[in-house]
Amino acid sequence: MAAAAALALSACAGNGGGTTPTTAAAGGQQGGSVAVAETNGFSSFNPGTADGNSDVNGHIGYATHSSFIYIDDKLNIVRNEKFGKYEKLSDNPLTVKYTVNEGVKWSDGTQVSAADLLLSWASGSGYYDDAEAKTGTTYFKTAADTSGLNLTDFPELGSDGRSLTLKYSKPFADWELAYSFPGNGGVDIPAHVVAKQAGLKDAQALVDLLKGIKRGDSTSPQPANAELMAVADFWSTGFESKTLPSDPNLYLSNGPYIIKSVVPEQSVTLVRNKDYNWGPTPKLDEIVVRTIGAAPAQVQALKNGEVDIINPQASADTVDQLKALSGVNLLVGNQLSYDHLDLNFSGPLAEQSVREAFLKTVPRKDIVDKIIKKIDPEAKPLDSQIFVPAQAAYADSAAKNGSSLYQDVDIDGAKKLLNGATPEIRIMYNKDNPNRVDAYSLIRESATKAGFKIVDGGLGKADWSSSLGDGSYDATIFGWINSGVGVSGTPQIFKTGGGSNFNVFSDSDADKAMDELIVTTDKAKQDELQTKIDASIWQSAYGVPLFQSPDVKASSDQISGVTAMPNQTGVWWNVWDWSRK
Repeated sequence: MAAAAALALSACAGNGGGTTPTTAAAGGQQGGSVAVAETNGFSSFNPGTADGNSDVNGHIGYATHSSFIYIDDKLNIVRNEKFGKYEKLSDNPLTVKYTVNEGVKWSDGTQVSAADLLLSWASGSGYYDDAEAKTGTTYFKTAADTSGLNLTDFPELGSDGRSLTLKYSKPFADWELAYSFPGNGGVDIPAHVVAKQAGLKDAQALVDLLKGIKRGDSTSPQPANAELMAVADFWSTGFESKTLPSDPNLYLSNGPYIIKSVVPEQSVTLVRNKDYNWGPTPKLDEIVVRTIGAAPAQVQALKNGEVDIINPQASADTVDQLKALSGVNLLVGNQLSYDHLDLNFSGPLAEQSVREAFLKTVPRKDIVDKIIKKIDPEAKPLDSQIFVPAQAAYADSAAKNGSSLYQDVDIDGAKKLLNGATPEIRIMYNKDNPNRVDAYSLIRESATKAGFKIVDGGLGKADWSSSLGDGSYDATIFGWINSGVGVSGTPQIFKTGGGSNFNVFSDSDADKAMDELIVTTDKAKQDELQTKIDASIWQSAYGVPLFQSPDVKASSDQISGVTAMPNQTGVWWNVWDWSRK
């Protein structure tokens, strides 16, 4: 499983404009059902929270929600003007107006409104937060970086009840992603539902509450506002569920599909939203999302016709098995994703010398040779925490960032740093993911030679992601996958207090560079800043990237419209194009 970063890395693709396609791919018929295999189990109807931010939650969120944009398979931002319009009113100050079209509705018949836009802004801006060290309050537990939207004043709401205007105090590099794509920080959570669940009368009462609270000030923290905390707590945790809630308001859709049923750790069934006409028109009547963790089981299910689309754990064996099947379309490439080992800045790894010692034992080349090279013979260890090799800035950053210190295993160097100490290190990983199991085994074997005592902290697929950042481990192996657009994912993961900063990394120079990054629109300057940040991360002994993840997807040749996509949306990016021939 790769935890799906809201925006995890800067990408090499441009943000070209586009318009919404109005017809599905040729060759398919209207109606019918398709089954899709997902590696991980569904766990939240709000994939925008720190705990709900996983691949499968995002995929289902994408299919059941709509927004002003989506990202196509060329990593272009495509405007969905059937949902609504956004227009830049001014560059100085940067001012953007969003208007939802009349008739765009939640599945209970409620118009998607300015209150929904305001709630999305509140949860994604950190506007009300005043947390500082151990004092103050952080309200919404969002996975996303709040630095960009935090540059805005309180939004101006239009008299039509469907529009909202944001005014920024500085330029914002990712302004076009302020209301991101479905399942990834878009207009995913209904304000009228959150309001009532938090004890307020209706959505207007929520708007009035948000209007009446001043911007948080970390230099003068105030007691938490109880009403806002109730709203934020429900937004953060109220949509977590592995079953279908008895209250249908907790799984409302404003997208092409609606969730019909959930069988915990087994399946989620989606049916077409018959009222939906504010985006690309879907062809299928039903999509069944089946949880199948093991790659061989996914391949077998595709062979048997139990599923029609799979995205299994990439391995040479999986590719060979798929090539041997008839009637299958195979898509192989590289994801905008990487596996990595992160070290906590606490416990036995609080001291930098101990972190450095541990990283000297990580057999990165051996991990690549034994896990990835069978798929990609040219694969090498990834030498950047920010860039991937296809990006122009990768080579320069890798040459300057200090990754050369950890190119090869250095057991003697590790022993020297430990000076006779034998720290116990608990390593967490998804034990149902074969690549992570193999990486853990190779790291354990090597680290033990230097004197580390390694404790197996592997957890099942249903538990490991929710344990990120909870202090139950010292190091963890997992993956990030990004959207392919924007730069806000860098502070999301690496800035002090960032929504996905699970190991409590904090570096003042890196923070300053990230503050500058989000207000920088020049691509060359963005690369320069991220190269600087990359070096700070490596010099702190944060951890090590292991490899860029290969991508293996396959579908039955009886299904049309399935195409490759390297970001976290994967094949779901054009779910409306899927159809049976």
